[in-house]
Amino acid sequence: MRVVREIDGLHEAIALTREEARQAFGSPELYMEKFLEQPRHVEIQVLCDAHGNAVWLGHRDCSMQRRHQKVVEEAPAPGIAPDVIGPVGMACAKACRQIGYRGVGTFEFLYEDGAFYFIEMNTRLQVEHPVTEMTSGIDIVHAQIRTAQGELSGFAPGRREMRWAFFRMPHQCRGSRQLPAFGRPYHRSCFARGAGHSRRHAYPRRLQGFALLRLPDRQVDRPCADPGEGNGENARCARGHAGGGISTNLPFLRALFEDESFARGETDIHYLEQWLRQRRTA
Repeated sequence: MRVVREIDGLHEAIALTREEARQAFGSPELYMEKFLEQPRHVEIQVLCDAHGNAVWLGHRDCSMQRRHQKVVEEAPAPGIAPDVIGPVGMACAKACRQIGYRGVGTFEFLYEDGAFYFIEMNTRLQVEHPVTEMTSGIDIVHAQIRTAQGELSGFAPGRREMRWAFFRMPHQCRGSRQLPAFGRPYHRSCFARGAGHSRRHAYPRRLQGFALLRLPDRQVDRPCADPGEGNGENARCARGHAGGGISTNLPFLRALFEDESFARGETDIHYLEQWLRQRRTA
């Protein structure tokens, strides 16, 4: 894969990439697509039954990534107007009806300068589905089981309104047995896997907003007692978690939720890697 910024370099890039493809895959065929400099990663959740009903349940932002792996998911994706995302969600539902798709699925897009660029559809339930459940008010796992049994989904076609009155900007954080190494320069080894036995876990009793902390063999799925703004409360949630026996990346998550650009939604798929590099050189 090569990025071509000037037309003069196109023929050389095609020749080199064809040869690489031939050697690696036995075929020199290529395809060309627009290169996006600073896109966001936005997903649209769909639910379809066997009776021709398909709905979209909202959207998520999964731009906070490290090595192309999602670290934080947020619903709904901040800063995208309903009249922009609405037609895309409706098109996803329409596509599912046209092909007779049944079950849950996720349409993934890159989003830049007000335009959506299709990546792929994941024909399964994704781990970030809880943030969509909190904004749509729908138990997606339960709905998936019902539709697999041939039942009607019970949802009218079209977009479902999000439950802004109850939850705002829920996030999902992926905790892991990794060593974030705050206090020393950031580099790849700082995220080496931590070894040992998990002996103790304590989670905050009261959360405002919504946060999901995922640790080995555990998922902390805590709806809030009171509605509230998301980032600060999720940072407090991460601070309120305590564990023993292993090192985790929770200090890294705490600092990320306190980052001002992240709080304002001014990020893209490259932001987290840049954020880490800045701390490495600070």
